[in-house]
Amino acid sequence: MAPTDLDQTREKYRQERAKRVGGDRDATLALTGDLAHYLQDPYRPAQPRPAVTDDVDVTIVGGGFGGLLCGATLRGLPSGRDSTRIRVIDRAGDFGGVWYWNRYPGAQCDIESYIYLPLLEETGTIPTEKYAHAPEIFDHARALGRHFDLYDLALFHTSVTGATWHEAQRRWEVSTDRGDRFLSRYLILAIGSLDKVKLPAIPGAEDFAGHSFHTSRWDYDYTGGLRTGQLTGLRDKTVGVVGTGATALQCVPYLGEWAGRLYVFQRTPSTVGERNNRPTDPAWAASLQPGWQERRMRNFTAILAGGDADTDLVDDSWTRLYTALLHPVPEQLGITEPAGSAGLGEPGRLGELADLAMMERIRDRIDAVVTDPRQAAALKPYYRYLCKRPGFHDDYLDTFNRPGVCLVDTGGAGIERVVPDGVVAGGRTYHLDCLIWATGFEWNTSYTSRIGFDLHGRGGASLAGKWQDGLATLHGMTTHGFPNFFTLPGPNSQAVVTTNFMHMLTECARHVSYIIGATEERGARGFALTEKAEREWVDTILARAKYNAEFQRACTPGRFNNEGRPDGRPRANTNFGDGPLEFFQLLENWRAAGGLAGLELLH
Repeated sequence: MAPTDLDQTREKYRQERAKRVGGDRDATLALTGDLAHYLQDPYRPAQPRPAVTDDVDVTIVGGGFGGLLCGATLRGLPSGRDSTRIRVIDRAGDFGGVWYWNRYPGAQCDIESYIYLPLLEETGTIPTEKYAHAPEIFDHARALGRHFDLYDLALFHTSVTGATWHEAQRRWEVSTDRGDRFLSRYLILAIGSLDKVKLPAIPGAEDFAGHSFHTSRWDYDYTGGLRTGQLTGLRDKTVGVVGTGATALQCVPYLGEWAGRLYVFQRTPSTVGERNNRPTDPAWAASLQPGWQERRMRNFTAILAGGDADTDLVDDSWTRLYTALLHPVPEQLGITEPAGSAGLGEPGRLGELADLAMMERIRDRIDAVVTDPRQAAALKPYYRYLCKRPGFHDDYLDTFNRPGVCLVDTGGAGIERVVPDGVVAGGRTYHLDCLIWATGFEWNTSYTSRIGFDLHGRGGASLAGKWQDGLATLHGMTTHGFPNFFTLPGPNSQAVVTTNFMHMLTECARHVSYIIGATEERGARGFALTEKAEREWVDTILARAKYNAEFQRACTPGRFNNEGRPDGRPRANTNFGDGPLEFFQLLENWRAAGGLAGLELLH
């Protein structure tokens, strides 16, 4: 590989990025009025119930795996199973979080099931395949709710509208859209980043006269079929899908098989690596020794963080690609430049060459699979591999060989507008019977906007106001002025980000439960974070930040670089810079010290 190859690639990436910058790319529509139907639950209608006005020990907002992990670890505290009154609140009709909503055909986890589904050993569960599909994941969430006795006090089809701290009572007062107004000693927000439906602010979205829905509210009454396909209702329909991210990779093959005609509207192509799913080997499952899941989790996280691991326990596309990217070997990449040459001496050049080799393999795979040269060319991603979350699927690319499937590449511009009978892209109107939005969930809004309500702590202080200029926390989970309150962190949270999000949630739930347990053991009515501890943690985040702004500025716009504006976030809104395993060790050391450093007990 000659040095000029890399120079030419940089220029190509720059040109492709330039097509996609500018404008308000992350603007979203308020799903009210004519657009409110995108939020309706098509799976389980809400039922009338009386308002709740009681007093509980812990309220967990969010019934996904983060909330379930918190509930499960709290049940593991002394007398936690029998005496702790734990209430989980979720706008969905059951436990599961995003896996309650994501019932589109083909939905499955892109992280190995054995490390993604939490608490497998605790419940004696082994997933049926390496990458479980959504029905099995949803069933596991409900099984956790039953196993840890979290159903009795749960409030489903319920949205929190506000929470206020009462100092004298040492209680949070929580209100909801169902008329509930109750007290709770502790309040945990376990609302993930995949919660609030995102509809991009495309002109005319409310004017479409055909049938439309978001992939997280899949309308099987219209499409027919099941999560495994058989979408017979689409046989004579022209369908359009907006979005080509992870959701589209999974549902497009089913739509392409059953729709009379399918248009896939693409702004930026995804990387599409091989998934290679397979059933669980019973002999392997029988050989597992106690502690296997945590060891496997840590091994995966270590490899993807660039650490050393004697063995690759997961051994999939994630670990192999990250190993090649983070520990490049010139000979394996076909690089003939000597290690001491001026070319490889450029800082980061070997890693960039490894990235190029990886992306070339991804682009070559498209040529090998897609028979139409025009569509193959449009499907090729031109950016650094880690600019976006990698995608994997074994059938997505083949779908574009079907005669009724057409990729509409918008050249980075996206669709221009929606009209009553279709959408306009590249100046052409595409007439549609059905418009499906595979546009994911909001993430680039303020925390309180994303969760849908504000909190008021000591002295009536607003959390939205406190964090408007940047996050201020300890470990990304507690904040000064808001006693007995936790957030389970997500991206840009002053905690960590892990490719296997469940590993981070597991460690953080363990930490939250420890603080509550330690507070109770000391006979206190709660805790409050000191301003000094908060300030020191913010300083730590700023000092250890390893945000590669130059890399992010060169990336095509997307979630990771704030839609092409990496400098647009407050500096404090970043993750712990020393890596996930180091962060988890820091939490463990804090707990082992036993002093609840930085917290004041309330009596």
